[in-house]
Amino acid sequence: MGIVLSMLPKHGSGQTADSLSHYLEVAGRNNRNVKADFLLYQAALQKVPQAGAYQDPQLEMGFFLKPMELVDGRQVAQFKLMQMFPWFGTRKAARTEAQQMAQMTFEKFRETRDNLFFDVYSQWFVLCQLQQQIRNSLENQQLLEQLHSLAVRKFSSPSGNGSYSIPTPAPRPANSSQSNSSSGMAMGGNSVSSAPSSSSGMNAMASPAAMPASSGGMSDVLRIELEQAESDNSIESLQSQLRAEKAKFNALLNRPADASVLLPDNFEKLPFLLDVEAANRQMNSNNPMLAMIDAEKRSFEAKAVMDKKMGYPMFGIGFQYMLINKAATNSSSMNESSMGGMDMVMPMVSVTIPLYRNKFKAQQRETEFRRQASIEKQEATRQQLTAQLFSEKQALGNADRKIALMDKQTALARTTYQLALQEFASEKNDLSNVIQIQRQLLDYQLKKSEAIADYNTRVAAIKRLVSFELTKDN
Repeated sequence: MGIVLSMLPKHGSGQTADSLSHYLEVAGRNNRNVKADFLLYQAALQKVPQAGAYQDPQLEMGFFLKPMELVDGRQVAQFKLMQMFPWFGTRKAARTEAQQMAQMTFEKFRETRDNLFFDVYSQWFVLCQLQQQIRNSLENQQLLEQLHSLAVRKFSSPSGNGSYSIPTPAPRPANSSQSNSSSGMAMGGNSVSSAPSSSSGMNAMASPAAMPASSGGMSDVLRIELEQAESDNSIESLQSQLRAEKAKFNALLNRPADASVLLPDNFEKLPFLLDVEAANRQMNSNNPMLAMIDAEKRSFEAKAVMDKKMGYPMFGIGFQYMLINKAATNSSSMNESSMGGMDMVMPMVSVTIPLYRNKFKAQQRETEFRRQASIEKQEATRQQLTAQLFSEKQALGNADRKIALMDKQTALARTTYQLALQEFASEKNDLSNVIQIQRQLLDYQLKKSEAIADYNTRVAAIKRLVSFELTKDN
């Protein structure tokens, strides 16, 4: 599988044992579908020497059960050897057709490889997104703990209008499902619409309009504990889904489902600048689907040449050898020049005469129709890929704008939350508003991770359209 490794996408020189580049290499080595298509390509290469081979020579042998009497001898056996040769250039055209058919198989292998790499990218971004959502939910837990400590202090203090300082909470005892929340990450990509969001469960609780204002009673403490329980459940759900997605990732690499997957610490959008015209040119020259159809078209062109030459005569060269024994009795009148008992060798030439032309003309017309069909299919595929490129560009822009929006809203929500918390400590704001702002902050963080995953997946999709960059072994 050396050719698979020489076609891995570039990711710089800082590859580690558990980076995305490493996982792409493992996938290229181990994936069963890639192996199968590469073996089919190797099998197709074996068709080339078969297509260019001569026909096997024909050897005919005959023995007389009773020797045939000839003048001055008796023929007991004869041997005939004949080798046929096609018209000049026929074998070359046949080899060219087989080579182009093998190239089609190779492009199919490239397409399978690119699809695998895209699946690895997408699944990697799913893992990164889930890990980032777990981190955001853990940060939300810290805010809830801070709010809980403040509510307890307000409940325990004598009633009055005095202000309270905002405590820095000690970390809550993490339950067993939170211990594996993060360990390493790299580039990101696919939005996980099915991933349970920590804010989704919280939003299901009563809205601020349904919650009566609180002045620091025990109800505030209990409501915060309800939020904490909901957050714990969301984190457990995210961690469970993360384990399931890791199993899918390992399946792409043909590894055990519970194999360790190390993710990067930070999840950011990939640096990428799209030049549509340059990408379109690269797609037209490198996309494996277009290259596959182009190889098919060239194979039909070679077959058209071969069909035309098959309509010309074939030549055969050989010889016939006749085994002749001496006659039983020799006449006394036989002169010295008699050839009795001498074996005979006769050179031979044969020519096939293609009189019935209809079948050859039909073959040529069939090949021409198939070649034209390949041209039409190639143009249709090119138009579809160009439309898909523009669609990915539009989705990439939407994801980029959403990331910028979530950054702005997250910063505003964080500032608003700090102000609301100060007002709650000084009894100028009620708990419902503080919780609502906290939910919005978490929701913006989760939406940002989804937008980053979507952006990175769109980048990988564009790279798949132009075919992932190839690198050569040093």
